[in-house]
Amino acid sequence: MATTKLNHLVDFLKRVPFFSEVAKTSLLQLCKEAKTEHFGKNDCIIQKDAIGDGMYVILDGKVKVHDQNHLYSILFPTDCFGEYALIDKEPRSASVTTLEETSLLKIHPKSFVDLITKDRGFTKGVLSVLIKRHRELDIIQESLAASKREIELSNSKMLGLIDGAMDAIIMFDSNFKIVLANASANSILENDDVVKRNVLYFLDEDAANMLESLVKSYVDGQNDVMNTYLPKEVGVIGSNETETLNEGTISTYGVGDEMFYTLILRNIDDRVLAERKISSLKNQTKYLKEEIKQLTNDYGIIAQDRTMTQVLDLVEQVAGTKATVLIQGETGTGKELVARAIHDASDRSDKPLIRINCGAIPANLIESELFGHEKGAFTGATTSRKGRFLLADKGTIFLDEIGELPLDLQPKLLRVIQEGEFDPVGSSETIKVDVRIIAATHRDLLEFSKTGKFREDLYYRLNVFPIVVPALKDRGDDVCLIADKMVKQFSKKMNTHIEPLSVDQKRLFIEYDWPGNVRELQNLIERAIIVSNNGQVNWQTIIPNTSSNKSAMENAGSNRILTSKEMVVLEKENILKALRQSNWKISGENGAAALLQLRPTTLTSKIKALGITRPV
Repeated sequence: MATTKLNHLVDFLKRVPFFSEVAKTSLLQLCKEAKTEHFGKNDCIIQKDAIGDGMYVILDGKVKVHDQNHLYSILFPTDCFGEYALIDKEPRSASVTTLEETSLLKIHPKSFVDLITKDRGFTKGVLSVLIKRHRELDIIQESLAASKREIELSNSKMLGLIDGAMDAIIMFDSNFKIVLANASANSILENDDVVKRNVLYFLDEDAANMLESLVKSYVDGQNDVMNTYLPKEVGVIGSNETETLNEGTISTYGVGDEMFYTLILRNIDDRVLAERKISSLKNQTKYLKEEIKQLTNDYGIIAQDRTMTQVLDLVEQVAGTKATVLIQGETGTGKELVARAIHDASDRSDKPLIRINCGAIPANLIESELFGHEKGAFTGATTSRKGRFLLADKGTIFLDEIGELPLDLQPKLLRVIQEGEFDPVGSSETIKVDVRIIAATHRDLLEFSKTGKFREDLYYRLNVFPIVVPALKDRGDDVCLIADKMVKQFSKKMNTHIEPLSVDQKRLFIEYDWPGNVRELQNLIERAIIVSNNGQVNWQTIIPNTSSNKSAMENAGSNRILTSKEMVVLEKENILKALRQSNWKISGENGAAALLQLRPTTLTSKIKALGITRPV
């Protein structure tokens, strides 16, 4: 080989890492004994399992180190391979094939060993490289050990995270064999040994078909991404045959045939149960609203008489405002239905209408009912409780029988009206609310305030927009319209056919005073239908004022001598008038006994003897 070419080859070998520490004089001797070989594209240089016959240095071109189709690496100029052939004659562990036309410098084992033996400088240079490589391998090994510890720590954290998750996490391979399952998964599968078992066996038919379809679509390339919510709920059947309903996601990782799938499931049994309960409550609410609407349409707001149509006009006028309304009228006239009509026609109709009867709750409890209380606020207050005003926030509160509100609570109600705030019983926290107030009473509150039993300033705060509901006796033919509707309603409810009211029967309804108003009318008709016979009702025996009673009343002031029976009727009617005027109060100042100038015990005896009962 020419000197110039040898020198170029020596300079090239100095760039080869294996010979980088060897002196040029030693490399010159190596190059003299080495041989340059040329290979075409795809030529095999070393065959796997063949005995190596030399070390090769790539001068130009490139080669691949491989085992059939598995590629280990690609080598370029200054890279070398086959070094083990210099010291042993063992079969090679991989094949080497050219990827293009390639020139190699082949170093024969005998030449290498001779130089090691004879040339101390050559030996020293090669050993320096080997020692350097050994140190690098130590550093790499230490780094690998540290990486292994980090991987183990990360793996431990990941497994801890997976096992601690409340959702069920199941990993499976392309054959649907489970490779990992966390504690939550074992719980819903009711099995602690699910690894290598088919995940489809734990799913109901629909869920198994869905999962198979998703995996097949991904494998066939129909779905580019497998990281999504499952389109349907997943039914899981545990080993003990407990069925649960779950929502979930599925994702993939891996390459080629080594594909794995992660299924994450969340139990939604409680949510489904809650949703069904909510749906049921919504249906009940809708039903009750329809019932209330039907009652309102049938019984409360049937109006042709001018006295009642004026009330409806007032309802329309005030409904759209925030004004406080005071509804006045006798017991049973339908004050609550007027309040509901105002609420339903307002912009608060989608919010609650909370009702409380101030006269039906004991005085020592009504403050807690209205404003709520904290735990331990009083004996028996074992838990905190929200008051009606807080429940009515953004809606309407209907204070029925407001005249019966205890005097010591009236300033607190006044504060709510004026400031929109209150303090629950036993609490120092002030609560702000936005509540529309509608109050109702059968009393003359202004007169009542003069007796010191109702605050006058509260009366004026409530009486922003007064509505007076007329008594049934003052509504003319409305009583017949309402009666007709009630007859139809109760007939349908009791599956009984009742003949419509005749002209004479309607006259009975119009002539009666109806001290109990619409409520008395409702109770009377319900009673009449219960005792009806083949669709016939004897209304003269049902309605208290018969024609004979009325005749006795008309002749009471004449000179005609009254029979004992007529005297009984007259006394009964006189007692009834006194009871109505006193609001059925018997004893005390302004009681019926005082009006009749009788002892209360005497009046009580007469009421029992005459069979007088207070209308419901």
